[in-house]
This record gives sequence, C-alpha cells and structure tokens, in this order.
Amino acid sequence: MSQPTATTSARIFIEDASLPWQDLGGGLRRKVMAWDERLMLVKVAFEQGAVGALHHHPHTQVTHIESGAFEVEVSGELRVLRGGDAFYIPPGAVHGVRCLEAGVLVDVFSPLREDFLPVGA
Repeated sequence: MSQPTATTSARIFIEDASLPWQDLGGGLRRKVMAWDERLMLVKVAFEQGAVGALHHHPHTQVTHIESGAFEVEVSGELRVLRGGDAFYIPPGAVHGVRCLEAGVLVDVFSPLREDFLPVGA
C-alpha cells in the first residue's frame, strides 16, 4: 500500500485506535480519519465547556454528533443537538459549537480541508 499523500490518505479500512489525536488546546482534540481530494472525514473530541469558535470556510460540511450535547450555531440559528443528531453547513456559512456535555463530533468536508492534513502528508 502506498503512503498517504496530500491527495489521499491511502487507507481503505480506518481503525480508530491506530490514529493519533492532535491536541488543539482549549479542551479540543482532532483526529483526521481519511481523505482524498474530494472528501475528508475528521473526528473532534470536546471537553464540557469547550468551544468551536464561529468561523466559515468554502467547504461543504456535514457533522454527525457521535456523543455528547452541543449548542450548534449555523448562519445565526441556534439549536441544541445530542448524540445521533447531525447538521449541514453550506459553503461560506458562519458556524460554531459550544459543548454542553463532553462528546465527539464527526465532520465530513467536501472538498478536503488541506489545512487539516497531517504534517508530512
């Protein structure tokens, strides 16, 4: 199997336990699971009270709440969502979250977020 590159993670099967977390500070950790030039899967773990600050980017994003509870803001609209729920973020929409109960978000981006690629990828 080839090594991961900027255009692909080169993995068919992704084993969560084999991938490292990146400490982002402020009660946040990120794990880039897989990607190619069109799609990226990322997990973000939040401690209670941690904030994913309001921001925007040109990527389409869908986020599944794996666990926990989050106050989610997308384009000025606020909702409290819990494990099993999901939300859609259109390109350019301002969005962010505040963690109410420790949990994990699973983000899917299209195209990939090149700024999230592991060093050396």
